[in-house]
Amino acid sequence: MKTFIKNLFKIEKKPKKGLMALEWVMVAYLVLTLLYTFFLQTKLVNPEAMIWGRLRILVTTLLLWGVYRLLPCRLTRFIRVAVQFGLLAWWYPDTYELNRILPNLDHIFAQWDQDWFGCQPALIFSQQWSSPVYSEVLDIAYVAYFPMIFTVLFYYFLYQYQEFERASFIVLAGFFIFYAIYIVIPVAGPTFYYKAVGVKNIIAGIFPNVHDYFNYHRDCLPSPGYADGIGYHLLTDAHEAGERPTAAFPSSHVGITTMLMWLVLHIRQYKLFWWLLPLYLLLCLSTVYIQAHYLIDSLAGFVTGTIFYFALLVVSRNWKWK
Repeated sequence: MKTFIKNLFKIEKKPKKGLMALEWVMVAYLVLTLLYTFFLQTKLVNPEAMIWGRLRILVTTLLLWGVYRLLPCRLTRFIRVAVQFGLLAWWYPDTYELNRILPNLDHIFAQWDQDWFGCQPALIFSQQWSSPVYSEVLDIAYVAYFPMIFTVLFYYFLYQYQEFERASFIVLAGFFIFYAIYIVIPVAGPTFYYKAVGVKNIIAGIFPNVHDYFNYHRDCLPSPGYADGIGYHLLTDAHEAGERPTAAFPSSHVGITTMLMWLVLHIRQYKLFWWLLPLYLLLCLSTVYIQAHYLIDSLAGFVTGTIFYFALLVVSRNWKWK
């Protein structure tokens, strides 16, 4: 422990002069969405707040860079990374503000689930597995998303420090790629769509086009399953804090955790991989169980997460990480 604390504050001999790779990714996403906001500001609900929000994020990033330059050590580097991940809580609902001006596509994805699987898995799964045990396990698995991200990246920070920035870049870049997709593919997910059109229509195989309904409504179905458990309340609190009718296709929960599993395999930490595997599988199942995603969303999350991981791994080889 003493060695760990000492290393946290040990001044780096060759501190990084510019922004970190993951900060450049954030800046690129910020600029692209800022241009999007300028061009479409007459159609957005509150473009001024979105512009000022981006300015605050940019200033925060530059201030943290300044702190690091004054005290270049592992701790200030870690804080820079942690803040960028914390800011995802701002970037996520921002996708709703940007994609709500486009026609909603849930009717198409619900129909695809029906055509491909002969039912609505997001509806059937929770009905067939409604016991408190299944409900609690899957609810907790879903909310374990960010703890799982923290676990893998902190493991890198502790035991694979030379790869820490690279791993953080891959994960954060993955998030922003997903967010860019959400802006141009506005899919709210079953919990919002089923609520909007009525479960009776869904059971009957009727999937109406809701057009711009989610521009003015953010109501969703209550989370299915056991309503008195810890996992249920954690999930409900998380939804009330920041959930929006956005970001359903592909599932970033599945995509990002798939990237995490590849990162663990990359450093050949098989013990950690086997510890995380049950949680990962349960989390993938939970995305459909709690009706956050259509089954096609979760399958696409696995495919895109794998593609993004290997693509970003190749890109990352052109950066200096030391």
